[in-house]
Amino acid sequence: MSTATAYTLSRTTTLPFAEAVDHVRAELQSEGFGILTEIDVRATLKEKLDVDGEPYLILGACNPPLAHEALSADPELGTLLPCNVVVSERNGETHVSAIDPERMLSIVGRDDLAPLATEVRARLVRVVDRATRV
Repeated sequence: MSTATAYTLSRTTTLPFAEAVDHVRAELQSEGFGILTEIDVRATLKEKLDVDGEPYLILGACNPPLAHEALSADPELGTLLPCNVVVSERNGETHVSAIDPERMLSIVGRDDLAPLATEVRARLVRVVDRATRV
């Protein structure tokens, strides 16, 4: 089932959390993204606050050619990188969400970067859609 917010590309899947993570990794790679950062939010909250939570993983994904293009146009865009993709479990359902690059880049006010944002968005839509298929 598709869900979305004003700033994410999201889908729910019946895949178990670990399997969804594997699918997301594979689909990011197929779209030319590498994973630069990985944050296990559940483990971090347990360690720092002794709070138990459901699985929640943030993957910081980067497509080097597209990132290079963006940074060449405006070095300050590095503050918006990498593109975060989240795999989480809530109430027994697995969710996959990615930042919507078009929405994110809209805060910059650079119309010349719209095609780049559209390209990144299209790739992330494919990642979320394919990674959540059973």
